[in-house]
Amino acid sequence: MSKKTVNVEELAHLVAKGMQEKKALNIEILDLRKVKNAVTDFFVICTASSDTQLDAVKDSIEKEIKDTAGEKPFATEGNGSDGWALLDYITVVAHVFLPKKREFYALEELWGDAKVIKLPTE
Repeated sequence: MSKKTVNVEELAHLVAKGMQEKKALNIEILDLRKVKNAVTDFFVICTASSDTQLDAVKDSIEKEIKDTAGEKPFATEGNGSDGWALLDYITVVAHVFLPKKREFYALEELWGDAKVIKLPTE
């Protein structure tokens, strides 16, 4: 597949696609573009059911973005043993959580003014 230039919304959906590929749960895209003092344009958040799945989801996101858009994350943090992972693409930040960490950080509540798009999961 040839690499193409993608806009910020397409990038957010590519992140979500990477999450869906590994059957992540409760995938939500938070559109932060109209939220005052937002740190990025989009958060894409999901839940993994195990450390192994969390690492697989993180790898899947990186592969999807690299294969489609030719981009690597600006920064990455965390892994399955931490209970969370973050991939920072500057305008889009992917968050992969184990259930207890997602509940603890509660990003959807913290950024409650954001427009939320909930994506179907199997």
